[in-house]
Order: sequence, then structure tokens, then C-alpha cells
Amino acid sequence: MFELKPNFEDVQNRFEAWWNCQLIDRPLATISFAKDEKEQVPLPSKEFASLRERWLDIEYQIDLAEARLFNTVYEGDSLPITLANLGPEICAAFYGCELEYGEKTTWSKPILKDWSRTSLDSIKLDENNFYLKKIFEMTEAFIQAASGKYIVGYTDLHGSGDTIAALREPQELLIDTLEHPNEIRELSLKITDDFLTVYDRFYEMLSAAGMPSTTWTNATCRGKFHVPSNDFSCMISDQSFEELFIPGIIKECQHMDRCIYHLDGPQALRFLDRLLEIPEIDAIQWVPGSPNEDWHKWIDVYQKIQAKGKALQIISVAAADLHQISEVLKPEGIWISNLKGINNSDEAEAALKTLSSWK
Repeated sequence: MFELKPNFEDVQNRFEAWWNCQLIDRPLATISFAKDEKEQVPLPSKEFASLRERWLDIEYQIDLAEARLFNTVYEGDSLPITLANLGPEICAAFYGCELEYGEKTTWSKPILKDWSRTSLDSIKLDENNFYLKKIFEMTEAFIQAASGKYIVGYTDLHGSGDTIAALREPQELLIDTLEHPNEIRELSLKITDDFLTVYDRFYEMLSAAGMPSTTWTNATCRGKFHVPSNDFSCMISDQSFEELFIPGIIKECQHMDRCIYHLDGPQALRFLDRLLEIPEIDAIQWVPGSPNEDWHKWIDVYQKIQAKGKALQIISVAAADLHQISEVLKPEGIWISNLKGINNSDEAEAALKTLSSWK
């Protein structure tokens, strides 16, 4: 189906089983590594007057993405996915925030100065917004370039919590959770509705082009797939998270066919029990953060997720640890999204054989 992943349907079937905490032949495992230097194509080289110009140059961004894709070997359940990207605060830009451009990411300039009625009413999704039009233009160009070679996903869309933090400024918003909870709740639900409108436009565009549903987290499903998150939640109380943002998260998830919640950082782990109660959250992506990535430290977290009947993504496991991990976790619903220590196809085949024995 895709030149860079001829057995995509096998991977898709394995993902469908994973979402249901079932097993076809083995747990999911993403294995990728660089091609031999002699087989690699050079990255595009072009001079730009500014970082902004580089980020917005569609032809350059496609050439860069394709070089990286074609320089990679995709073994196991690894998928050749790319997407139009203008940074993680793109949703705030849809409301009028200007973006600042760095080498590897962008960030927004807050525009919500206070919680007056005038300020709240000014936060509107504008169909003629430069960034909204640009990200759809970029996505369409990526689709045309892909042409059966690789997969294009939807851009990195964040829900209401992180979007409001980008609109307002996180430190200000911390105080606002105490002084303006009603206004935050109102804006959260408004942004959630807008989010779903934008998501559906991406879904319709990509599915019409024959693309499976996917994004920056390289999972997929048959139907609508999403990665709900709220990194701002790390800084607020359990009560504020429940009252201000959980309703929007639930609404996002109910709109989708499959959801994997992005739980980022030790301070977010206290919300795990609450998130596991949400029926529409099918899986948990636990991101411990540096220097806590070692999977051995989080066995109890993975076991708790499995006990609730949810699938889970384990960010990184060394191939040498596969026998160990199989002794403490059930294979059903396991996705190892970075199987480390593999540098060639023979090593990949050996690791997949080991995974197939995990019963």
C-alpha cells in the first residue's frame, strides 16, 4: 500500500488488536534505524533570510521530510509517517497569536490579557487566519508529494488546556485557575468545540487521500485517532484539573474512535487513576521524562494500566531486556515504540522472534 511500508496492512491489523488489548502474533514493536551511508540521500540545502522563512517554505519542508523518510529502515511495526508541522502551539496561533521561530520548535506570543467579557469574546477561530490556512495548505502539499510512498498525518493539535496556556501565559493561568475558574471553564469548552471542527477538516482531507489516521505519535487505527493531552495540568491541583479540563478531554475522546492519552512527566502521574476511569481513553502513553526513562522504574504503572484493561505505550526498551519485561507484563496491549539497540535487519528479525515467544 505504501512504498516504504509494503506490509502496512499487517501493521494496521496488529494495531487494531493492540487497541483491544488482544494479540495476533506478538506485541507491537517499533524498530527503525538509519540506512547504510552509501544508500542515503543528502538532506536538502537552502539558504533562508530567517527561521520563519525556513519553517514556512513548503517545498523545503517536504524535501527535508522525504530525505529523512527515505534514509530510514522501517522494521517491525515502524511506519513511515510525516506531517506538516508549525510547532506545538499552532492551535493558539489559529486565534491570532503570532509564532516565534526557533531551530527545532516554535512558541506563541500570548494575546489573552485578562478575563473581561471583551477579551473572552475576542478569542474566535478565524477561517481566514494565516496559520490555519497555511497548515492546511502544507498538509495538502504533503499529501500530493506522498503519492503512495509514505503516510501523512494531521498536525500536532493540542486541546483546550494547553491552548489556553499558550493564549494566556502559563504563570498567569496558574493564578487564574483560582481567581477565574468560571471563565476558564467557558473558554475550555469553546476551544474544545473549535478543536473538533479543525480535527474533522484534517480527518476528511487525509482520509479522502487514502491516508490512515495518525499524527506525531506513530500509532494508527481504522477511524478517527487522537492523542489527548494537557501538559499544563502538571502545575495545577487535582480539583482544578477535574473541574476545568476533564470535561473537555472527555468530549475530545468521545468524538474519536481511538485515543491514547499523552501523560507527560512525574507531576502528571497523579492523574493516572482518573484518566483510567474514562471509557473512551483506550491507551496510555506514559512519558517519564529525563532521566527517568528506564522502563524498570515504572513496572507498577504499566501493571496498573493493564489491570484496568487499557493498552499502553512503553516509550523505550532495549532489545536485550525483552526477556525481562515479558516476565512482569502481559503481552496483550503492549506497544514498545522504540526498541533500542538494533542496527540492522538481522537484529530486528531476532528481536521480533523473541517478541513472538512472549505469551
